[in-house]
Amino acid sequence: MVSIMAEFTEMLTDKHAEMIAKQPVFFTATAAADGRINLSPKGYDAFRILSPTRVAYLDLGGSGNETHAHLSVDGRITIMFCNFDRPALILRIYGRGRAVLPQDDEWEALAAHFTLLAGTRQIFVIEVDSVQTSCGWGVPFMAFERERETLQKAHAGLDEEAWMAKARGRNKSIDGIPTRVTDRYFGPVS
Repeated sequence: MVSIMAEFTEMLTDKHAEMIAKQPVFFTATAAADGRINLSPKGYDAFRILSPTRVAYLDLGGSGNETHAHLSVDGRITIMFCNFDRPALILRIYGRGRAVLPQDDEWEALAAHFTLLAGTRQIFVIEVDSVQTSCGWGVPFMAFERERETLQKAHAGLDEEAWMAKARGRNKSIDGIPTRVTDRYFGPVS
């Protein structure tokens, strides 16, 4: 009989890292004490394992900045990967995160792990509390076709002044929680 029980570890293993490296999409979930729960899909080559207990991902400007707002007041974050191929597997990283902006002291060291993309806004760093794997037998088979170009094109099409105005306009969450705004423009960099 095959077990469908979840397994927990205190850190990422080599097997976890191998599974993560194959995934073209991951999901982030955050929440503040009050207000909406945020759940966001993420694409591009934007996720990095910095150590077995520390991960990070590159964040591009989008329709809001909920993750930044929630992490600033609560810190809790869950990252989820689903294997849409074989073997069936779901992997969740539970941790505490924070935003690192281009004006922050540690930006250069963190940014060196990524290829910056047009619209880069911040890097989220997560200290891993635990990792959970579960069967994933209910996740469908799906094939990755390609990344969408729309977000990159939209950011690349903005000049610095327009991009910064857009960033300044996104200085709070939909529930009114303030966020810090980047002071740097990343136009067509990829």
